[in-house]
Order: sequence, then structure tokens, then C-alpha cells
Amino acid sequence: MENMKANVILDAKGLACPMPIVKTKKAMKDLEAGQVLEVQATDKGSKADIKAWAESTGHQYLGTLKEGEVLKHYLRKSSGNETLERKHPHVINNDQLEAKLENENIVVLDVRETAEYAFNHIPNAISIPLGKLEERLIELNKNDEIYIICRTGNRSDMAAQKLAEKGFSKVFNVVLGMSQWNGKSTGLVTKEVQK
Repeated sequence: MENMKANVILDAKGLACPMPIVKTKKAMKDLEAGQVLEVQATDKGSKADIKAWAESTGHQYLGTLKEGEVLKHYLRKSSGNETLERKHPHVINNDQLEAKLENENIVVLDVRETAEYAFNHIPNAISIPLGKLEERLIELNKNDEIYIICRTGNRSDMAAQKLAEKGFSKVFNVVLGMSQWNGKSTGLVTKEVQK
């Protein structure tokens, strides 16, 4: 899949439990916060193991794709400060965004990594990862109402501040973001897997 971009690919094929987890822990240590790790494993139990490990350590389990015998698990390294205080003054919650989506023509900007977006996103949301926002500003219209979403409201807060600095006046940060989104969504994973 082209749109599934991982920063690092870990080959754990042919390894039995607990080796995939041991290698995953080591690889995650070397990643920078926000980067995505793809773990390729053939151990059938690796999905449950990796998902449980991610949840217990606070990293984000994005989902698993199966290609033949290989399971590709996607994890995003959390920054440990993903609950920073929010600074952008215009904030709306998920329910308010959901209501707006039904009645208004608005722009939803998803600033998560492409792998996160691919697994689950709001239909028609524009995907521009936070790290690429500066170079892709021309894709956005300063006159549009733009609702920025990420996983928890932290990256979207930074994106909202950045857009406001660049002269975008109708920018809103959506909290709590996709981690708590119950509205319509689309992607490679059903909602149950996402929780």
C-alpha cells in the first residue's frame, strides 16, 4: 500500500513470542515522538501482543494489515507530553464538529501521520501531516472555516497556531480528536479495532 508510510520498518518475521515484542520495544526507543513503526511478523499471536504492549506503554496501536503470511503492525510513538495545555483560543469538541459536518460546508484538516489517517479518518478530511503543513499551506484557502483534528488535540493545536500565524482567521482545534471520535469515519479499520 502506497499510502501506508512508516518511518521505520522492523523485520520480526520468523520470530516466535516474545521476540517480536522485544525487538519492537528496542525499535520504539530509537524512534522520535510521532514517528510510525511498521513491525513485520509471522507469529500469529503478535497482533494481540503488540496491541496490548502499545496500550500499556502509552504508544498508539494504529492497526494491522495482513499480506499473505506476514502481519504488518503499525505503531506510533507517543511523545509523553501529548496532553500539553492547549494554546489556540478557538476550540470545539467532537460533537460540535459532527453537527457542523451534517449542516455546513467546512474543511476538516487531519494533521496526523499518513498511516494514522489511512487506518481511520473522517470522510473527505484533507490529510496533511503536521510536519508537512508549512510546505503545503498553498493547498488551503484562508477564507475557509478549517477544523483541525489529530489524535488528541495536541498536534492540531500546534497546527492551528501555525495557520493563525500565517493569516488564517477561521481556524478551530478539535478536541479530543480521533481518539474519541464517534461520528462517521472511513479507512482500513473498523471502529471496534480502533478503540
